[in-house]
Amino acid sequence: MKSTIAAAALIASVGTTWADKANDTLSVAFTKELENVDSYFNSSREGVVMQRAVWDGLIYRDPVTNEYKGNLATSWEWIDDTTLELKLREGVKFHNGEDFNADDVVFTVNFVAKEENGVKTQRNVNWMKSAEKVDDYTVRILLKDKFPAAIEFLSGPVSMYPNEYYAEVGPSGMGLKPVGTGPYKVTEVVPGQHFVLEKYENYHDSPKGQPSIGKIDIRTVPDVNTQLAELFSGTLDLIWQVPADQAEKMAAMDGFTVANESTMRVGYLSMDAAGRSSMEPNPFKDAKVRQAVNHAIDRKALVDNLLKGKSVVVNTPCFPSQFGCVTDAAVAYEYDPEKAKALLAEAGYADGFTTEFYAYRDREYAEAIASYLNAVGIRTDFKMLQYSALRDLNMKGEVPLAFLTWGSYSINDASAMVSQFFKHGSLDDARDDQAKADLDIADSSTDPAIRKEHYAKAIARITGEAFWAPMFSYNTNYVFKTDVDYTPTADEVLRFTNMAWK
Repeated sequence: MKSTIAAAALIASVGTTWADKANDTLSVAFTKELENVDSYFNSSREGVVMQRAVWDGLIYRDPVTNEYKGNLATSWEWIDDTTLELKLREGVKFHNGEDFNADDVVFTVNFVAKEENGVKTQRNVNWMKSAEKVDDYTVRILLKDKFPAAIEFLSGPVSMYPNEYYAEVGPSGMGLKPVGTGPYKVTEVVPGQHFVLEKYENYHDSPKGQPSIGKIDIRTVPDVNTQLAELFSGTLDLIWQVPADQAEKMAAMDGFTVANESTMRVGYLSMDAAGRSSMEPNPFKDAKVRQAVNHAIDRKALVDNLLKGKSVVVNTPCFPSQFGCVTDAAVAYEYDPEKAKALLAEAGYADGFTTEFYAYRDREYAEAIASYLNAVGIRTDFKMLQYSALRDLNMKGEVPLAFLTWGSYSINDASAMVSQFFKHGSLDDARDDQAKADLDIADSSTDPAIRKEHYAKAIARITGEAFWAPMFSYNTNYVFKTDVDYTPTADEVLRFTNMAWK
């Protein structure tokens, strides 16, 4: 490994800015290319990181205590089941000098709530109907229906944009010259490759905390070995999502801190149960085939040997801590390759079949899953794509089988995952009316017991029919220089405001 790192370091150091504590610049690597800095027009974890740094929401949830606090709003109250009134913080300015007020909230909500405006993750915004201005610092958000998770969503993916600027430049302009109220302002964008953030000196009294480090220099470095090499050579200060085996080696070396933390991200196999793809015949329309896929994979071995850290086996189409993710309702499939083969034979595939199999990250995990499938006769034509390319292919219904992950935008409510994928949206490969009916009730009831009851019914249906093969939760390894002071949180968000120099 050391020779690989040394060779890569020599290459990486050419034309790269040296990380420099003396100049108050923290250099960070992203593995995935960020398609658009505008947080409403990407759905990647890197986009969530940028969103939390550059923009603010009306409400903030403390990632440690889970307490809701006012951010751009100072208080809020329900006028009725579908009307939320918020008092806004006065004296806040956007990075371009625009004053923040009710007009910005009204514009932002009314823009993102319209499906035709193309927000990438509709589930984050389509529960809102519109917003109305009461006065300059009071607004009302009107919901389409009862939505008890509204406060949770407002504390996460729903950021406020400057109405005048956004009306002028739109998503493409915001992607090139982002403007928010957040703790860091963007001073340079090379799309997909390089982003420079600088501490916003006029940041308001936010529960996020005040930024300490003056400049964050973020570059896209897809290869982990190159990232490690740059840590050694001094051109990077912090990397994350480091594979377990490499993190273990780094932990034994001087000069670096390795921190492992759990995440809300779930890895899963999605199967074309609804027959949306052009695969013909399509074995995944048969529940026995889908159950065979579930029995074919040794999830515990994947966790123990590949993911390690704080990862666990997951049997639900949601993260176990999320409200409504009733784990007892799920059908769990033990590792039983012989049973998998028997189910395939019962479905008419005694000799197995061949299928395209897609992934966008963690090639090692995907290849291990493919090996398990191949062992029971499901031969995989493996295709590794960029995240945005696979997501778009998925939305068109052209993917028969894929290894995917979902981090729920760190929203601690089952609606952010199970309802994202099983309510007949563009990413729903099951299109099951029964699951949707229960999710509709669970998503809109204001009675927690009724919500849990119907999430449980939906989870039982989804897992019983094996529409997915849930795999495991993720953990994240963060590796950074010892002169960086940082304690990661369990929600998989790099918070630059939590970082400081020692």
